[in-house]
Amino acid sequence: MAKFIGFGRAGFLALLVAAAVWLASSTAASTPRGQTGQQVPILLYHRFGPVASDGMTVTTPVFASQLRLLRADGCTVIPLRQLVAYLQGQAPAPPSRAVVITADDGHRSIYTDMAPLVKSYGLPVTLFIYPSAISNARWAMTWPELGQLQSTGLFDIQSHTYWHPNFRREHGRLASDAYRQFVDWQLTRSKEVLQQKLQIRVDMLAWPFGIYDEWLMSEAQKCGYEAAFTMERRAASSGDEVMALPRFLVADSDRGRIFEHILASGSRQ
Repeated sequence: MAKFIGFGRAGFLALLVAAAVWLASSTAASTPRGQTGQQVPILLYHRFGPVASDGMTVTTPVFASQLRLLRADGCTVIPLRQLVAYLQGQAPAPPSRAVVITADDGHRSIYTDMAPLVKSYGLPVTLFIYPSAISNARWAMTWPELGQLQSTGLFDIQSHTYWHPNFRREHGRLASDAYRQFVDWQLTRSKEVLQQKLQIRVDMLAWPFGIYDEWLMSEAQKCGYEAAFTMERRAASSGDEVMALPRFLVADSDRGRIFEHILASGSRQ
């Protein structure tokens, strides 16, 4: 665990990009069942700052401009839970220009840069956190900071496993029984820590590096997760597998007409 927390940002980014490439080319458990009904883009952010030093950073001014575009285009940002309830057939369809905002990992810039902007607009955000980094990694938020966000009522905090493993790599490295135990621990330990620290309900999961398969989806459901999310640049719909819902990985280059195109993917068919 400590070794992973100290993993360099460049190496982490390289793994994430490689996993995204694998995911895009893989046919196992990744082909949508057919987009039907209301389509809603789920936006995925990681970190913010004055300079886009890597592909995971969206500069704070660009993020501010994206929020202005959301409002100008008549979009309604809805809680992720509302969308999941609709996809599960438990709630009516969201507005025709609905959008969801999420952020993964728990970078401190979520607290310093993202939170003031979304609070000024009153927008709901879901944070997928891997607890091993919180109050531990230098780049991450602390538990008090995460608690402050949760107390605003705008931030729903959910699981990103315990320490963000690459399940594809671990599957090749570990024996079958060890791998099953490893996956179970990653899924359950994250829920336990988040629920204990923040007194919240954790039942949604973001797959680390966007990597998943049929068995992983089944195990996540056994561990009490009701929905899970990956990284595929398309809107989510009722035709998607609820344990592998797509999200748009937002980059600093997603501005102006490019960002408007992402928002337009949520129009009702």
